[in-house]
Amino acid sequence: MRSAAAVKKLFERFEADKPEPKTELNFSNPFTLVVAVALSAQTTDVAVNKATGPLFALADTPQAMLDLGEERLMQMISSIGLYRNKAKNVMEMCRILINRFDGQVPLNRTDLLSLPGVGNKTASVVLNELDIEPAIAVDTHVYRVSHRLGLVDDSATTPDKVEAQLMASIPRKWLTRAHHWLILHGRYTCTARSPKCMACLLEDLCPKRGVG
Repeated sequence: MRSAAAVKKLFERFEADKPEPKTELNFSNPFTLVVAVALSAQTTDVAVNKATGPLFALADTPQAMLDLGEERLMQMISSIGLYRNKAKNVMEMCRILINRFDGQVPLNRTDLLSLPGVGNKTASVVLNELDIEPAIAVDTHVYRVSHRLGLVDDSATTPDKVEAQLMASIPRKWLTRAHHWLILHGRYTCTARSPKCMACLLEDLCPKRGVG
């Protein structure tokens, strides 16, 4: 695992390159955010945005989504993986939001996790994106980049362990943005195969440069 000084240098570099990173998912309010993140499981953000553009133009509240109906929702997100199950979860989520939370998305982890289709990673993304609770949702990109950069050690063999080590080692002022920096770095530069080391802003700081 990197020293505190080395971690500081890495994140100073990230910050200088992209001071205000944001999710690539399109959303307009907490409801559309939680729906978009739930739909993004095992699907690219590009595919989700393509489906949710027309969807959210018609239904950007729980009641509007219920009025749309499950069949129409399935049609509109049919290009997304696991769309049938995701549609069922979204509709049930809408019912719960209306019946238990006055049609509003609860912005705390416990209540978010009570919603169908919302796991710990989705809750982390929502709370972090809305600047409510610093969190690092560990997907395949974050997992890979964290190990390659030495931000976690060899004992971090699960997403939860990676998240715990990252939350402990990254200074608080960067925690909210760290999630996005690591995802974007893994998505576009430190790719699983043939990482673009020569074009990497961290190339001189990386202990595993050139490792595919």
